[in-house]
Amino acid sequence: MKTRITELFGIKYPIVLSGMSWISVPSMVAAVSNAGGLGILATGPMDPEQTRQAIREIRKKTDKPFGANATLLMPGAAANAKVLLEEQVPVINFALGKGDWLVREAHKYGGKVIATVVNARHAKRAQDYGSDGVIATGNEAAAHGEAVTSLVLIPSLADAVEIPVIAAGGFADGRGLAAALALGAEGIAMGTRFMTTKDSPLHGNFKKLSIEKDVTDTLYSTRIDGIYCRVLKTEPAAKQIRKGLDLFAAFFNSQDISKQLHMPYLKLMIGILASGWKNTRQMAYMANGFKAFRLATEEGDLVNGILPVGQVTGLIHDEPSVAEVMDRIVAEAVEVQAKLAAKMA
Repeated sequence: MKTRITELFGIKYPIVLSGMSWISVPSMVAAVSNAGGLGILATGPMDPEQTRQAIREIRKKTDKPFGANATLLMPGAAANAKVLLEEQVPVINFALGKGDWLVREAHKYGGKVIATVVNARHAKRAQDYGSDGVIATGNEAAAHGEAVTSLVLIPSLADAVEIPVIAAGGFADGRGLAAALALGAEGIAMGTRFMTTKDSPLHGNFKKLSIEKDVTDTLYSTRIDGIYCRVLKTEPAAKQIRKGLDLFAAFFNSQDISKQLHMPYLKLMIGILASGWKNTRQMAYMANGFKAFRLATEEGDLVNGILPVGQVTGLIHDEPSVAEVMDRIVAEAVEVQAKLAAKMA
């Protein structure tokens, strides 16, 4: 398959692994890249040295192109992003912040930068400061899609910008890939489909649930981690939405995050409090949300864990390898294309 995305990144298939914390680890990144797509490392739970070691581990596992993400809203994200530049990661994906400096510095060594966006305004801004492409995250997506569904968002962004659009949210098979290309995208990004594979480190408890759940079995709320977030429909998730922000829990969970990121807690707290109540509230929500996400992903905790998933969890019925998923999607997309050509004729 040949699209502007395969040409831009030097990959075989226009399929990207979404950067999911605790799931898009080096082995997963390498598995997707080795299978012909673009693996993206999730750096959110890492400190700079862990990020550096993860990048070097990926390079031991694959000689194919790969990427890494930086969620600029998060504490420590800028430091991690600087490591991505120092290590000359081929593709950098940023979200929830202004990434003009990343574009400028990555382009110096020939790197590519893609921005994750949810509307045309953000896409145009990313294009204006030189981003090489955008990932358009529709409402159906796991975690942080917003109001507009992929069916409408993708063509609206394809019309709004000249740089390539990668579609995210609602994609798990070859039918989705063919549809995304028809809507004007140059490829797709998948998280939920890849997290339920043999190569994925997601705990078996939640792989099982992901296979069992239907397309209606997700919840979408700002009361999970402070911004609109789609998660698997479970009792812990419903309870969190009913409860809302727990500042007492956030105090202790933020301490865990500071230890995880090897940041002095006092420095972290002063920085957050100095940014104002709105941002402090957001960080408190995220501290609680990330604790729940980690418990689900790493420990399979069905009592306290919450797992971000997209609505396509209802289209997932098995646990193949990453390579099998890729081959299946590409073959099905080609088959769909042929059927459509016959119908249009």
